[in-house]
Amino acid sequence: MPPGLTGRQRGVLALVCAVAVSTIYGIQPVIEAAGEDLGLGEGALGWLVAAGQIGYLAGLVLLVPLGDLLDRRKLITVHLLLTAAGAGVAAAAHGAGIAIAGLALAGLFAVVVQVTVAYVAAVSPTGERGRNIGAVTSGVVIGILGVRVVGGTLGELTGWRMVYLVLAGLCAMLALAARFTLEADLRRPRARYGQLLPSLGRLLVGDRLFLSRGLVAFFLFASFGTLWSGLALPLGDAPWHLGTTEIGLFGLAGLTGALGAARAGRWADRGLAPAVTGWSLALLTASWLLIVQAEASLWLLIIGVIVLDFAVQAVHVSSQHLLTTAHPDQNSSVIGAYMAFYSLGSALGAISTTWAYSAAGWSAASLLGATYAALGLLVAISTRRFNALPRAQQPSASASTTSADL
Repeated sequence: MPPGLTGRQRGVLALVCAVAVSTIYGIQPVIEAAGEDLGLGEGALGWLVAAGQIGYLAGLVLLVPLGDLLDRRKLITVHLLLTAAGAGVAAAAHGAGIAIAGLALAGLFAVVVQVTVAYVAAVSPTGERGRNIGAVTSGVVIGILGVRVVGGTLGELTGWRMVYLVLAGLCAMLALAARFTLEADLRRPRARYGQLLPSLGRLLVGDRLFLSRGLVAFFLFASFGTLWSGLALPLGDAPWHLGTTEIGLFGLAGLTGALGAARAGRWADRGLAPAVTGWSLALLTASWLLIVQAEASLWLLIIGVIVLDFAVQAVHVSSQHLLTTAHPDQNSSVIGAYMAFYSLGSALGAISTTWAYSAAGWSAASLLGATYAALGLLVAISTRRFNALPRAQQPSASASTTSADL
């Protein structure tokens, strides 16, 4: 298969990421309505969010490594269809248990996002890898944050179940689009499936770059999850009493910040990923000084949301660039294992923020988010010597300056 991606292929892959990840986060803007409909109390609402994250974690460990063995185009198609099935189960559920099972099933196969990122890394020339990863993973950001706007509006107009009916239909349509738009991704496997899983353990023990980036991702997305899993709670309470549509619009602020970090991939192509990680995590920690003001000033909250999502996306793209460059023959397995840290961190944020808010209000939830961010910065500083790629893997100046802009 010739290297590189066409604009049309990048667009399809970005949409795959956006819609698949939306099945995990679509519950957040309608979480209170869903909880009331399903008979869940406020303290248990975090499990609706955590279900998708737990399913996602299982998929990262068990399913994503298949991308190093099988045709990734075929995997993308099949995983999208199964994600659609999970979303459909959630939409049709009449009890909390079935809804949680459907959300977990959708999350299990939403790891199509990581198969997609590995596909992009594998077919991209070295000097364009960061650019292409950044472009496609912008779809992840659009999904995570855009679904708050669309989901909030749909939830208010037609009910929370319609959110998952729409997502199921979109996943099915994108499965067909991927099948007929992407090139086959055929290669000779260098290992068997049974050998790939133990290799993930060896990454944890022997690869300091992987471990440091994984720990950063854990705290990064715990902080991210603290904001986006809990933000609807203070906005829905006094003094604002906002509805799901208004709450969903805050996703536009996050989207603005995250898309502002689109150049992070190009910075990574120039060898700046470690530096970007450090100052972005410092920004993330500082953003909570503004976010904690949610009950007093919506404008300060909006600025904080923009800064937070800019920082998260910049670190995330930089980490994926470093890891796929360091492990070119294990893109799927390495990205899957890295994203396991992401999933655990997101689940921690989802569960802890609803607990903290119910116990002591938004100030306590914000303190948690800031603490997670500060811990991520501490890890990045203490492990910065492990984040430099070997000289042979560093991008050349010519490669990083000849890539066309998006």
